[in-house]
Amino acid sequence: MKDIRQLIRESGAVGAGGAGFPAWAKFSADAEILLINGAECEPLLYTDYYILKEERQTVLAGAEALLDSGEGREAILALETRKGELLSLYDGQKLTPRLTVRLLPDAYPMGDEVSLVLEATGRTVPPGKLPLSVGVVVRNVETVWNLGRALTEGKPVCDSWITVCGDLPESYTLRVPVGTPVRDILTHLSLSVPEGDLVLDGGPAMGKIIDPDTAVITKTTKAITVLPRSCTASRSHLKNAEVSLRLAASACCQCTRCTDMCPRYLLGYPLAPHLMVRAGVKGGQIDPRLLATAQLCCGCGLCETVACCQGISPKAVIDSYKEILRQSGTRYRDEAPVSPRADRAFRILPAHRFAEHMGVARYHRIPLRPRERMIPSRVEIPLGRQIGAPSVPAVSVGDTVRRGQVIATAAEGLSVPQHASLCGTVRAVTSTSITIEREG
Repeated sequence: MKDIRQLIRESGAVGAGGAGFPAWAKFSADAEILLINGAECEPLLYTDYYILKEERQTVLAGAEALLDSGEGREAILALETRKGELLSLYDGQKLTPRLTVRLLPDAYPMGDEVSLVLEATGRTVPPGKLPLSVGVVVRNVETVWNLGRALTEGKPVCDSWITVCGDLPESYTLRVPVGTPVRDILTHLSLSVPEGDLVLDGGPAMGKIIDPDTAVITKTTKAITVLPRSCTASRSHLKNAEVSLRLAASACCQCTRCTDMCPRYLLGYPLAPHLMVRAGVKGGQIDPRLLATAQLCCGCGLCETVACCQGISPKAVIDSYKEILRQSGTRYRDEAPVSPRADRAFRILPAHRFAEHMGVARYHRIPLRPRERMIPSRVEIPLGRQIGAPSVPAVSVGDTVRRGQVIATAAEGLSVPQHASLCGTVRAVTSTSITIEREG
């Protein structure tokens, strides 16, 4: 019988919540709790909500399969109170003998795994450590859905669930093959992007700007969000570190609000965005200890969208520091214990207020679910969008492939294989993607 890690690896599953860490590498028999993250704290997103609404039994089957394999002795399904109530779930409800529902505050960024672990289990993840250091493995709802299909039905990852939302007449949640062009999805839904609007892969706060004419759906895509450039969320995405530092040099009033509202700072972490901005303004050599704390930032953007009254982006500055650390291979290391700050409960930002600050509250609506499943005419499947080494092509141009067939094998080390999400003919193979044209 195959090892559980090998079964998960062969499925091609990665963390569907956005990070894309290979699911097989995260498996641990040392975990006490399997924590299923259903806290979609980003405004407008209903992807995990619809998976739980339409495919709950598959999620539960995935959780049970992981528990049976030794990943945790119990499981917790954590989601925000409002969506839990929409799903007719209540705090403490037993969905299986080993899986309990935990309803969390409707706050941003409750989906951050460090905040999630504290709210759902009462345990504090030490700075720079993983949740496993306190006996917890965190997996996204869609990831567990994928693992449920893989471990109980032998099906690889071929689809992604997404929410299409924002400055559009309606919002939708649908399941599409991995590699589906974003433009095809908009056409399928009879939607057009208003002139000048930004299109994001992800939610309004933490999504990435994409070109809808060339971008495709990946295994980590949770949403396609369309926003006018005039809203706060769009302005935040268009900021950069250089401009923020120039602005900080003349406009920073040293109020410390960016630190006071930082979710990781409120958890007791030694992260102080205001000090990092000031260090950048001074120029020259930055204290290595201060620089290393950039890795503790979860990238939520509260510091720039809500806290700063001068239009400065501490997040953009910190992101530039993260890149320095990534290139140097430096990791944050500090064994000092931390505990949540006493005023944390009074500084957590309600989700509806965050949506208002971001200028996206007017777009909030529960999405429609298209009746028919979308099958595009072609897909372009990325080989390296997950964390780790890119997959290695295993097909050639002109090959005929079936849905679920391996088209790229896992590289050595941290990597996963890729599978055909359509039945059709391979039309292009590059070092970054494989394009398949649907048969017929």
